[in-house]
Amino acid sequence: MCGIVGYVGSRDCSEVLVSALTKLEYRGYDSAGIAVFENNEIITVKTKGKLKDLEDKLGAVGKPQGHIGIGHTRWATHGEPSDVNSHPHSGARVTIVHNGIIENYLDLKEFLISKGREFLSDTDTEVVAQLLDYMYNGNPVETIDSVMAELKGSFALGIMFKDYPDRVFAVRRESPLIVGVNEGECFIASDVPAILQYTRDYYLLEHDEIATLTREGVTFVDEHLEPIEKELKTADWDMEAAEKGGYPHFMIKEINEQPSAIQMTITPRIKNGLPCLEECGITLDKIKDFKSITIVACGTAMHAGMVGKYVIEDLARVPVTVDIASEFRYRNPIVGKGDLVIIVSQSGETADSLAALRLAKQKGATTLAIVNAKGSSIAREADMLIYTLAGPEIAVASTKAYITQLSVIYLFAFELALAKETISPAECKRLVSALRKMPEAVQYVIDSCEEKCKFIATKLINAESLLYIGRGLDYALSMEGSLKLKEVSYIHSESYAAGELKHGTISLIDEEMPVISVATQTDVIPKTISNIVEVKSRGATIILVCTDACARKLKEGVADYVIEIPHSDELLMPITAVVPLQLLAYYTSINRGNDPDKPRNLAKSVTVE
Repeated sequence: MCGIVGYVGSRDCSEVLVSALTKLEYRGYDSAGIAVFENNEIITVKTKGKLKDLEDKLGAVGKPQGHIGIGHTRWATHGEPSDVNSHPHSGARVTIVHNGIIENYLDLKEFLISKGREFLSDTDTEVVAQLLDYMYNGNPVETIDSVMAELKGSFALGIMFKDYPDRVFAVRRESPLIVGVNEGECFIASDVPAILQYTRDYYLLEHDEIATLTREGVTFVDEHLEPIEKELKTADWDMEAAEKGGYPHFMIKEINEQPSAIQMTITPRIKNGLPCLEECGITLDKIKDFKSITIVACGTAMHAGMVGKYVIEDLARVPVTVDIASEFRYRNPIVGKGDLVIIVSQSGETADSLAALRLAKQKGATTLAIVNAKGSSIAREADMLIYTLAGPEIAVASTKAYITQLSVIYLFAFELALAKETISPAECKRLVSALRKMPEAVQYVIDSCEEKCKFIATKLINAESLLYIGRGLDYALSMEGSLKLKEVSYIHSESYAAGELKHGTISLIDEEMPVISVATQTDVIPKTISNIVEVKSRGATIILVCTDACARKLKEGVADYVIEIPHSDELLMPITAVVPLQLLAYYTSINRGNDPDKPRNLAKSVTVE
């Protein structure tokens, strides 16, 4: 959430900052602004709204002319979205942009007010700007270090000092920040896509490290102000991967990228027909003695964990608990030596998930991270690591990250079952072979179901509320389908285990209520059909996502609309069955006039609690 950019070089700084911020729109925001050195003065332009509103304002008031500056897209936490609360914020001699939350900002604000400081905004960010100005001793790096000692919470800061018009400073704690470098210029950014149009080379800023950016390059010091050398990294994304490539939205582009994303993720981890996760620090001996597993994640990643629970327990016969990260970290969880805690996160910077990882390690559990973002905090701190090789996912609503998380979880489940000797090598090879067919199967579903999903979505435009139902793996999958719809369409939607309907929820069913049912698991299809009949008899419109085998068993009139997908290994059906649910969500969003890439109030990377 929120986006930071900064630039030092010879280009038109205003153009660079605005262009870079457009690559961070996926993170979610409600205001934007830039600050640029112009003739040794810091000129700030900011506004509530989107980048288009900022560009309009720059056109009206005049674009700052300079080559050094910082920019920001804000997702409101302290103080409502407004021009005044937008970033950048300033003290008399200091201007900053900030991601994160300063937990002790009220105490600091009271102190600064007692010293005669006046505040314009309601933000915690202005408190940091004023504190930097108050403590400024003429040495920016020393001042930043002193202020960091006073701050509690998470933050990434881009900073300019009025009397140092040739440089930008950066520091982070918890919130992500990178430093890009190119000949004669440097950048700061919250994420790699912001700088890809200028450079692919960057440094990862670690906790409490301070970077100083000039045209000559970048220098780093640690919290003790000792100079440090850092490893230069090279992004393996290209601009084409981070752009829409002819699609109207990133969300539909990323849905269509799922076959190749699965292929990229699983192929390097298969050897001689068996899962091979040695490069991820995972061997049969290392995992065979785990007695319990806890999967910790948020949102979509947690739903991937729910599928993982069914699959791991079925194949490896190891008990699995799935926990929401924000609950796990505050309930004194029972994990310790001999237990495995799996953290699933697309960004690798999700605040609650990162805190859960650290708590699990403190308690002595072994940790495994499943993340997409290379070099992220969760990736670096986990004992074992499996990257999902989904590439950049720009749309806020996750699609290809989810499907690659599933792919990785399946590979791990196969490996664990092999280690536990609950399946034979031959059975493991059969499962791996079925998984290798998933890219082709997903492509078939996209090609064969998109037009039907587009049509059915027109029937959901005026719905005020929906239910998703399913049993077993279909229930786990329906949770993700429900989330996708509510994220991008803004229609209230809930997911229920189909057998739970009679325990209260069925009272909500009437002629205005569409019900989306998922039925891909043969052993429970008769029960699921009974549940469908129950809600159908109460006037619900039924949309059924099912296998072609299930469709042949349906009596006429059981479902109003049927989306058939090909039957494959039932354990793997969530990979193909999620695609129609994604398409329904996308086209419902479009029909309602929403922007599916940037849903209101949401952020791609939730780096605060």
